[in-house]
Amino acid sequence: MLQFDRQAPGRISTSPTLRRLRGSGWGISSLLPQQNALELPTWGSWRGPVKAQGCLSKSLPGSPKGSSPSLSPLTPHSSDPASINNTAGKVRFQPRPTEDVLPGLQLINEGSLHQADEDLSLPCATPGYPSPKGEEFYGSRFYEHRRSSVVLNLPGLEVFPGDLLVSDGAADYLCHPLLLLNPESKKPRWPFFKRGVNKDKHKHMSNLESCLSSVRITDFRGYEFYSLKDKTWSEVMETHKKLPDDQFDLTKQQEAIWELFTSECTYFLDHLLVLKMIFMSTLKYLQIHEYLLDVDLWRLFANLEELTQTSLGFVNSLLSIIKDYVDASETSRLVDFIPVLTKYFRGSLCQSHQTYCLNYSAAVFYLESLKQRDDFSIYLKWCEQNEQCKRLHLPELLVAPLHRLTRYPLLLKNIWKRSTDSTEKIMIYSIKEKVEKSIRDLEGKVKWLDNFQKFRHLQEIIVWPPLWDRDKRFFIPECLKHIFKEYMAENILSPTNRHLLYEGKLTLAESTRFLDVYLFLFDDFLLVTKTKRNKKKPGGTDFGLICPSLTPELQTVIKEGGSCMVLDQPIPLDRLVVKGIDPLHVSVFGLRHAFLIQHENRYQQCIAAFLLQAQTEHIKKTWITQITTAISGFTKSQKTKKKSLFTLSAESSEI
Repeated sequence: MLQFDRQAPGRISTSPTLRRLRGSGWGISSLLPQQNALELPTWGSWRGPVKAQGCLSKSLPGSPKGSSPSLSPLTPHSSDPASINNTAGKVRFQPRPTEDVLPGLQLINEGSLHQADEDLSLPCATPGYPSPKGEEFYGSRFYEHRRSSVVLNLPGLEVFPGDLLVSDGAADYLCHPLLLLNPESKKPRWPFFKRGVNKDKHKHMSNLESCLSSVRITDFRGYEFYSLKDKTWSEVMETHKKLPDDQFDLTKQQEAIWELFTSECTYFLDHLLVLKMIFMSTLKYLQIHEYLLDVDLWRLFANLEELTQTSLGFVNSLLSIIKDYVDASETSRLVDFIPVLTKYFRGSLCQSHQTYCLNYSAAVFYLESLKQRDDFSIYLKWCEQNEQCKRLHLPELLVAPLHRLTRYPLLLKNIWKRSTDSTEKIMIYSIKEKVEKSIRDLEGKVKWLDNFQKFRHLQEIIVWPPLWDRDKRFFIPECLKHIFKEYMAENILSPTNRHLLYEGKLTLAESTRFLDVYLFLFDDFLLVTKTKRNKKKPGGTDFGLICPSLTPELQTVIKEGGSCMVLDQPIPLDRLVVKGIDPLHVSVFGLRHAFLIQHENRYQQCIAAFLLQAQTEHIKKTWITQITTAISGFTKSQKTKKKSLFTLSAESSEI
């Protein structure tokens, strides 16, 4: 009786025993090298389809057109084809034209295939592959053991538990190397596939250095005011043979205006122009030649080009006023500097600096992440070695616009003090107030932006478990869990008026263990979480996207792919009680620098308690002070809100 080969590549089995045997060497890869018993025939060697009562299989999509649904059995090799046709009660095969079954089929290795009247083998095997030895395989102990689990015995077919019967067309796809169940197929075929990686990397670095050697930096000495930045006002007057004014106050005012001009020249030539011509232009040149293409120019330099053009226009305007005064035949006052100051300080000068300063913190952190790359380090080292950098590094150059913006009020105040005309003093003072207001607005924007980015990253790392996971006392059947719609964490941390007052790492003492926790003290509640660290996955978080205002502990958690799991519900500050603990009371348990946090409900009943331990006594006192201050501040704000509501309601009732 013909047997159904359970080890054929076209068979899929969910039997655990068969999967273990395939994984240990009984799989397809171990059977293919055996070539003497079952071999791949031509399609002309197949007879009619197998008809078995109660066992049908439909052709899957992708099977050859014109092929009738059939089960593909296997039979031991026989050199006499007549013995197959004359066997009573066995499967009878009828010839099938090759063109009707699979038109255009070309066998790859016809030398390994026998004629149609001599062979019978796997209908799903790949042409050119050897076949297993049938007699040795069916005589094995494994086959005898598997025959004991036969649940269906039909003519030409045996079905075992876990078998999945497939059609001829589907078998061709199941034999694909990517679909084989053999675990050995997952291993790389060539164990030295990483060879040449270091060589290619070294070649890439050498090509980058060659490209950098072809960069040409424009000389900064071409600017007209280059030779004036290091001179004093008296030296300029002597050069142009201009007699100094007899009025002492007027001379002091001219010196103050000259200080504003020379400091702006130094700022433009030694900082902005170096950033633009050496660092930014070089990076653009490299990206044109397909190097450092993933480096974002805006994230690193922001609106540097706009800032450079604005500063250059301001310098040229001041230079024009000074030249008109020096070239004048008579001694005159610098009466035209007020319109220039008004134009730039109330216009684009402060606005462009604000835009740059808002991006500064993100740019510095992005730069630190880029320094970890070898190719960017080569570019950075080449730029910083330029003599026009004057030994200044890129971080020191990037911070220059911030320092310059904060220095403008001091320079304007110096001009205001040395002015004698009352109208000029009023105008200069108003310009100074405008610049100071711009700086205050910038500080508010920076704080708001920093707070917004910080809360956005906290939303990503803080995990709020459902009720049944947070507290095992509550049993919720699976069919009822959909009723409990958890309040989303984004709704808790999204308000922009909420601020994070203090945070840090502490140790929570439990009944049987010590747990590392991380506390977030907001201006309205306290959140207790435990840090969960995961192994860093390749291609994970982009370090340049991590908020630089986060603490080093949280940054480490983000880089490692970890999170902060909430241990209990947020504790409102008006329901929170903090108490310091005498070391004598907890010395038995080995606790040092401990304090207690209680969560009370509206009936003054304690519903939760956390025994926390700090690293030092100073950290413990700091936490107690911060929590106490936050509680008092929250209580005062709540009283103020109640008073305002009461006042409004009283007024409305009188009306």
